[in-house]
Amino acid sequence: MYGPDGPTLRELAVQALSSVEHGYDLLAPKFDHTPFRTPDSVLESVGRELAPAGPFADGLDLCCGTGAGTEVLTGLCRNSVTGLDFSAGMLDVARRRVRPGAGPTIAWVRGDARALPFTAAFDLVVSFGAFGHFLPRELPTLFRQVHGALRPGGRFAFPVLAPPRPTHPAYWTLLGFDAVMRVRNALWRPPFVMYYRAFRLGAVLAELDRAGFAVELSALAAFGRRDDGSPRARLVVARRLSPPPAA
Repeated sequence: MYGPDGPTLRELAVQALSSVEHGYDLLAPKFDHTPFRTPDSVLESVGRELAPAGPFADGLDLCCGTGAGTEVLTGLCRNSVTGLDFSAGMLDVARRRVRPGAGPTIAWVRGDARALPFTAAFDLVVSFGAFGHFLPRELPTLFRQVHGALRPGGRFAFPVLAPPRPTHPAYWTLLGFDAVMRVRNALWRPPFVMYYRAFRLGAVLAELDRAGFAVELSALAAFGRRDDGSPRARLVVARRLSPPPAA
């Protein structure tokens, strides 16, 4: 599947029946040859949108995978860039493909985004395509962790694509995928959490507000607008307020 360099159907099946962590360890060598990897067009658009607010001192790529977003940060940060992921296999690939250069230092950390080992360490946190791995009830913890990892005034930025309408085949594809994953997780352990339709923008904005962020939305102009005039893609930029909210 996905061409000669991508995973086979058997490899995808083995991954899907594994835990999230082990599944991505298995997929890591071929991950960049799958549709699961964030497209360069999204990465580049986010980089262009954030550039006028920079340069930033230190940045974190949350759930960095093979490091595509980390590369974006190397063009936005002057001191250091850190990629964090809980898959050792993904980090191994990231280390090989994102080489240190004349810009910021690069560090790789294996860790859980729901228990970040950082306190007020970054001016910019980005994340690309990882939120389907978090259940809605986990978002408050996730956002509090990001809030604590940012310095006062620091930004948490991530793109959000407009969901397809019911008249589009992609709507039914994503609906079917999520339904299959729910059945799989009801029948098989360990669970593999990946739900494309669980990350709802309205709920996300409310949780960011509760976590102590001031949120701004901007359209990613490269993706145009839908027939009703709404953007096809937005950038969420959540700025950490100080002091942090009470637990």
